[in-house]
Amino acid sequence: MPSAQERLFGTNGVRFQPGVSRDLDFVIKLSEAIGTYFGDGDLLVGRDGRLSSNALAYATVSGLMSSGRNVGEAAGVVPTPAMQYAVKTQGFRGGVMITASHNPPDYNGLKVVGRDGVEIPRLDEQRIEKIFFDEAETKADWKAVGVAREEPSVVKNYLDGVLSKVDTKLIAKRNFTVVMDLGNGAQCVAAPYLVESMGCKLITLNSVLDGNFPGRGPEPTPETLGDLSAVVKSIGADLGVAYDGDGDRAIFCDEQGNILWGDQSGCLLADYVLERAPGGVLVTPVSTTQAAEAIAKKRNARVLRTRVGSVDVSRTLIERNATFGFEENGGCIYPPHISVRDGAMTTGLMLECLAARGMSFSRAVSYWVPRFHQTKAKVQVDPGKVDVIMKKVERDTRGRAEKVDGLKFWPDERSWVLIRPSGTEPIMRIFAEAETKEKAESILKRFLKIVKAASA
Repeated sequence: MPSAQERLFGTNGVRFQPGVSRDLDFVIKLSEAIGTYFGDGDLLVGRDGRLSSNALAYATVSGLMSSGRNVGEAAGVVPTPAMQYAVKTQGFRGGVMITASHNPPDYNGLKVVGRDGVEIPRLDEQRIEKIFFDEAETKADWKAVGVAREEPSVVKNYLDGVLSKVDTKLIAKRNFTVVMDLGNGAQCVAAPYLVESMGCKLITLNSVLDGNFPGRGPEPTPETLGDLSAVVKSIGADLGVAYDGDGDRAIFCDEQGNILWGDQSGCLLADYVLERAPGGVLVTPVSTTQAAEAIAKKRNARVLRTRVGSVDVSRTLIERNATFGFEENGGCIYPPHISVRDGAMTTGLMLECLAARGMSFSRAVSYWVPRFHQTKAKVQVDPGKVDVIMKKVERDTRGRAEKVDGLKFWPDERSWVLIRPSGTEPIMRIFAEAETKEKAESILKRFLKIVKAASA
């Protein structure tokens, strides 16, 4: 298997800066390795709205056909979960999504999914890397080169799939007013039509697809969603929702204009789903709130903690036949639809949850979700020094520690801090949680100082 120095895949696929760190020749060669890995069957290629996505999609299709694979090309821009749903439901052997999710506009990447629409397991990523570095790609002769065809119904089939998994009549009765910040990303082509199909009044922000992400950038955070909050309050909307660049995550805003971490919305949905499936299993990474355990206990359910990354959450969810999964970044996984993060499915499920609860968003969160305060920060680091930094942090810290992913320390039974290197950027991420905002910020400040000292 490839050494640590020969890794291409990070937390969520292969990411790079086109024309800077990687060129189209790299994409073609990697796609040949991907086609070789799959071996047989047709593959689907989808792309988000980044400026480089069209060129990368052409290169990917070329590489896959060069390895002998026939390729379906999703027509136009599609959200990542729409492409994944199409792979699962339309008989493809697998697929490749061209996206860099929330990364800055100059980044892009390739995400590889299996026949179930879920990102391939980590070991299979390593198999592709081995083919790539061993230069063992299949090179089809002129009679065996694959052919490409357009797949025009990917988004329509996706929306039909989401609508089939929620109670649209119940939602329509509430007459919700929804403010949607599309962030100039891929959900521009899907989410507005979903919400309007459920009888909601819709106001959109940043609804023009644009790979420069001029509105507020591709990453929805409390810092970038000020306009969403302001509009929700000013018009008296029931809720707001914002998506990341490729549309697999949803961040919500309550009727008071409060931007909710994915922990809070994820826990609200987990409670709703587990209430209807007592004794179920909730899957969530080590970076999410300890409120998950409290909710699971109330619903006679179990919590399985994974490494950070949707691949790990999805694969664990499938292996354990789990009921629901969520991440702190707004990624939610609802297996009756598909076992991947899906911003539109999350939106539909949230509208159903609020309609069923019969209360405002803020009231539902305060009533159903145990309250913990989480804060986070990131530190720019030299990727080559990550191991040294982590060893220094561990050496300089006392208390109960866990090593599922990075280092998670528990200063006491109700507080924790997680330090882990990002799998997509040259940064160290730090998460802290406690029962009060002041305590969480104090813990974060202390460990931020420790990490910076270790990085010096």
